Order: sequence, then structure tokens, then C-alpha cells
Amino acid sequence: MLISLIRPIVPVVIGISLGFTLSLLSVTWVEEPCSNPDWKRRDEVALEVDENPYSLPAGSLQNGENVEDFEPRIVPYKPVQQQTPPKKFYRAKYISTELGIRERLFAGVLTSKNTMNTMAVAVNRTIRHHLDNVVYFTGMRNRKIPHGMFVVTHGDERLIWNMFQTIRYVLEHYINEYDWFYFVQDDTYIQADRIKSLVGHLSIHTDLYMGSPEEFIGGETEGRYCYGGFGYLLSRTLLLKLQPNLESCRNDILSSRPDEWLGRCIIDYSNVNCVDQQEGLHYQRFEMGKNSDPNKEEDIRFKNAFTVHPVLDPAQMYRLHKYFTEIELQRTYEEIEKLQAEIKNTSEVAFDGNRSAHWPIGINPPFEPKTRFEVLRWEYFTEDQVYTCKDGSPKCELQGIDKADVTNVIEIAMGELNKKYKPVLHLKKHQLINGYRRFDPTRGMEYTLDLQLEVVNQKGRSRSITKRVHLVRPLSDVEIIPMPYVTEATRVHIILAVTVHDRDYVNQFLEVYATNFFEMSENAILSFLFIYDPFQAQQVNQNDIFANVKAKITAYERKYPVTKIPWISVKTEAPSQIKIMDIISKKHPVDTLFFVANVNTNVNSEFLNRCRMNTINNWQVFFPIHFQDYNLDIAYHNQQPPPTIDLIRDAGHFDRDVFDEACFYNSDYMAARTKMVTDVQENEEILEALDVYDMFIKYSNLHVFRAIEPALHQKYRHKVCNPRLGEEIYHRCVQSNLEGLGSRSQLAMLLFEQEQGNST
Repeated sequence: MLISLIRPIVPVVIGISLGFTLSLLSVTWVEEPCSNPDWKRRDEVALEVDENPYSLPAGSLQNGENVEDFEPRIVPYKPVQQQTPPKKFYRAKYISTELGIRERLFAGVLTSKNTMNTMAVAVNRTIRHHLDNVVYFTGMRNRKIPHGMFVVTHGDERLIWNMFQTIRYVLEHYINEYDWFYFVQDDTYIQADRIKSLVGHLSIHTDLYMGSPEEFIGGETEGRYCYGGFGYLLSRTLLLKLQPNLESCRNDILSSRPDEWLGRCIIDYSNVNCVDQQEGLHYQRFEMGKNSDPNKEEDIRFKNAFTVHPVLDPAQMYRLHKYFTEIELQRTYEEIEKLQAEIKNTSEVAFDGNRSAHWPIGINPPFEPKTRFEVLRWEYFTEDQVYTCKDGSPKCELQGIDKADVTNVIEIAMGELNKKYKPVLHLKKHQLINGYRRFDPTRGMEYTLDLQLEVVNQKGRSRSITKRVHLVRPLSDVEIIPMPYVTEATRVHIILAVTVHDRDYVNQFLEVYATNFFEMSENAILSFLFIYDPFQAQQVNQNDIFANVKAKITAYERKYPVTKIPWISVKTEAPSQIKIMDIISKKHPVDTLFFVANVNTNVNSEFLNRCRMNTINNWQVFFPIHFQDYNLDIAYHNQQPPPTIDLIRDAGHFDRDVFDEACFYNSDYMAARTKMVTDVQENEEILEALDVYDMFIKYSNLHVFRAIEPALHQKYRHKVCNPRLGEEIYHRCVQSNLEGLGSRSQLAMLLFEQEQGNST
């Protein structure tokens, strides 16, 4: 029985015993004994961490110390001391610079002193608005450079030297900014858009020398160069290879032609020949005959040419530009018609069918109002009158730009109708029965015309019909208009004209001005202009009507010692703006920035900054529209007015009838005033009939910027309108007083209460 119980356990016991035995044998064979002589000979144990040795001395284990008592030492990390301070890292100003993004095309025009003001100007007028950067290179030049052209002068008339200096200048100033460099002579017409399209399809990593290939004179040099008359295109990579060898080219290569010299240099040092095709793209050019007429030239190479050479005079350059512009315009129209047909065909398989393609195809769909207040209003007009007038009249004469607009729309409508029905029918306009137009901000100006027409068929029979047509003058793409640089650091000279009626309001103006400017050290100067009539001027020594104001000015100058407030006294019966500014203008430099203020205006820094930014010398003048408070007795009838009035509908309105406030430069005022001299000599009353706003409109080509200005806030005041000034100025003043009383609802409520009181 005992054996039967032990028998199952015996294999287990034997297995465990064998396991222990084998494990003891393996330890004896694998592990090294601690008495290994190699280990004793080591001075230290080195541990490599990130290629930096950290050492642990072994002596403590050999000097009889107990291994169990050993404590490791922490060796602190000491960075390697640099001999020079680390360089400061600067980020690029533009992200395109940091990412290595360059502009596509640089254009260099080779000109001379004799042709700078003729052919070069013609080239500039035909390509400047198509290319981002055009630079004109010449050996010598006249003292006066044509307006709008960037000219680089090398100081020598030698042709090879000028070509060498041109390439070197481009390498020094533009090589890191552009991918392609195009050079052309000033007696060549360039189709700039086609050149831009060409480089847009070429790889920028190609060593390319592209133009009109020509054999070298004499045929000794192998390869071909690009003839300069038709222009040539160089890649950036090719110019970089040429850069270190440019001096060698100047010293070693002899040639009488600059284009041939450049071709030899490129072939010798980069082994690149001139080609007229690359990646399936061809450089099209055409040689113009002496007496050729662009309108009679039928050669297909002429119509597809990138450049035309030679051009004999500027007039021929402009004729070529007109011809090629018409070709491009016609091609654009054909492409538009093709795209419209494709959109129309595609819309047939859409869910809504042809309804999904809005007319005209390719133009934004009409604005869809969400509420009754968003419905766009149509204006009704005939050929002579319009029934929506700016002054609120129900009907007024159609004139000026509105007359030209209606005439142009009718002509276009008749042209499109005849294009559609010719040669079967010919249509003639009898009259415009009805005309409607509206401005849709999403698509442009829309027109609906009811035309009475006479229709004549091929047999000569005619009849009168009425045809309704719809037209759209679409909005063009949004463009960024380049503007001159302005800064907020410009000093502003604030001009405040004060009459006898303004005396009581000067103290409040000075209090606000002192808080906003004297205490904040704003870069502005306040100047007063005291206006006396002849009777007041005679009594100025006995009874100066502005004595209190002048005393207040003196008190502020004492309170703020660094501040000076100059003032001028003027005697006149009709204090017009132009007469006042004539006096002020003579006492200031031409680069002075004026702000003509009003005694009721609360001027602050926010507005002055906008005055500086919106007024551009020799470019733009600024006429802000201030916010005028309503009469407190009407706007807050039987109520307590708030301490501060916000810009809300029931508190006031932007007064569009007042043009008193203005920002402009003295030089711009003087230029417009000079153009006005002839009319003033014929009629001196024009100085009183016009204000500064009218003067800039009629006698200046500057842009007049008339805009809402929320930072200009005026309290209500009944203005005294001077009938001696112009009739229009007087009526605008009266209108401003009337509209400044209160809103329509407030005036209606006040009249209703009065009517209720009278009835009881």
C-alpha cells in the first residue's frame, strides 16, 4: 500500500532534484569569480552615456572596505564652457523669406540716355501694370527721371560694360527674391501676360537660357546665343552658376555685342545653350517690318508672339499694345462663352436642372432678402429723368454720370440684340419706355429696360415692337490698391476759427482739449483764429470781444509751461473757409498737416490718429462726418438726460450737411488754391461761395475721402448761418439745424402732445 502511494510522487521528486543539480553546474561554468585579475587591474569603471564618460573609482572596493557599506557618489554634470557667446537667433520679417518662397518674374529693360524719355517710357506704360518689378538699366541718363520708373545708372556707355554691370547688379540685389529673370531692349514690344504665363509652367530647378537662338558671328564658338532684340529668359539656378565666373567673362571674352558676350559667358562656364522651346513650351517671337501695320498683319506667328522687334517709335509701340490687348480681350470673351456653355450643359444633369445655373452664368446669384427691410429697391428712370433724387425730390433731371450710365446701357442692349438676330432682323431704337435699375452688393448693377424698337427684316419690311431686356454690370474682382506710406507720428496742427457767436463755447473746448492733449503730451499744436467784423475790429483796444478767451489761453500756457497756443486776429465781413485758410497757409511750411476743427468738436487722440492715416500728401484729403447730438429738450422730453450720450439712434445722427472739419496737407491746399486763381480773378465772390471741400472737388485731382467718424462727437447747438456766404453753404447750414433738432418720431410725438394740449 505504501509503495502504491509513493509511486506517483517519485517522478516529481526526481525532476526537482535534477533541476537543482543542473542549475548549480551552470553557475559554476558561466559566472566569473570575483578574483579575476583583469578586474583588479582596472583603475576605474567607465560608463559611456551619450558619448560622455562618467567614471566610478574602484579603489574603495579594494581597500578592505565592506562592499555592503559602499555608497555611490553623484558626479554633477558640468557643461563645456563655450569660448564665444552664442549667436542671437533672428526670425525673418516675412514668412515667405523663412520658407524660401520667391516671386516669380523679374524684368530688366536695357535702355540708353537717348531713348530713356521716349522708348523706355512707352515700354513702361505697356508692361508696368502687368509685372511686379520692372527695372531700367542704362549707362548714362538725363537729370530728370521719368515718373514711375526705377532706373539704375552704370555711369558708362560701353555696351559690354553695361551688360556686365546689369548682371552683377541683379545678382547682388534680386537673386534671392525671384525665380526667373527676363531681359529685353527698349525697342521691343513685350506681351507681359504671355511671358508670365510661360514662366508659370516652367520648372524653377532647370538651368534655362531661353529666347531666339542665333549663331555666333564667324561661327568659331560652338553653341547658340539668345538674340537680345527678342528678349531672353534666364533661370535663377543658371545665374547662380554664372556668379563666380562673371569677372572672368568680363576679362577673357571679347565681343562687340552685349547679347553675344553674355551667350559666350553662359556657354563657357555653364555649358548651357540658348533654346526656344522647353518642356513643350515655345518662345514665340516676330520680326516686324519697317512699314508693317499691326491691323493688316495676318501671320499667325505675329498674333501668338511674346515679343515683337524692332519697334521704331513710341507711337508704333502703343499701336502694337492696342492690337494685342484687343486680341487678348477677344480670347477672354471666347473663353468666357466656352465656360458658360460648359456650366449650362453641366447644370442640365443637376438636381434642379437648368434652374441651378443663374443668369448670367458665372456671376453670383441675386441677393435673397430674409425680411421685408432687406428687399432691394429699384429706381425708375427714362432717357431724360430719374425718379429717385438725392435731395428727396420725386423727380429730377438725368445728368452727369447717371446720364452716361443710362446711355451706355441702352447702347449695349441694342448691340446685343442686333448680334443675336442678325442677319435675319435689324433693330432700331425708337425710345425707352421704362427703365429700372438697382445695385445688388453681391453681383453689381442690374437693369431692366422696356424698349420700343423698329424691326426690319431682309426684305425691307418693318414693324414696331416692344422688347424687355435684362442687363447686369457685374462687379470686378477685389484688388489691393497701392497706397503711399503714412505714419501716426506726424504732428497735427489744429486750426480753430472763433467768431463772436462761439465765445461761450471755447472754455468747454479747452477743458476737453487740455485733458486729452496737454496732459498726455500729444503731438499736436492748437492755433486760434479770432474773426472780427469791421466794427468789432475798430473797438478792439477799448472792448475786445475775445479778451476772456485770450486770458483763458494765457492761463493754460501758465498751467502747462511746455505748451504754446498761438493765435491770430483777422478782420472780415464774410469769414469763408478759403479766406481763413489763405491766412493760415502762408504762416506754415508746405508739409504741415492741418485739421480744421469746430468749437463744438470734442477732439481726441483716436480721431487724430485716423486723421494722420487717412490724409496722404499729394494723394488724399479727409473730410470726417461727426456725430451730432439732438436737442436734449426734444430727444429727452420730460426725461432726465444721461450724463454721457452714446451713439444711438434716438440720441443723435451723423450730420452729412456739415463740411467744417477737414484734414489735409498745406501743399495740397496750395496746389488746389493755385488752380483756382484764374476763376477768382474773373469772380472774387467765388471765395465766399465755395468752402474747402468744394475747392478740392473742383480744383484738385486728389482723392476726397468722406467717411463717418465715430470719434468726433458734437453736442447740440443751434448754429448761426451767415447769409453772406454762398447760397449752397447757407442752405446746408439751415438744413443741419433742422435735422439736428430730433428724430422724426421725437418731433412727431412733440407735435402730437402740443396738439393734444391745444385741443383740451
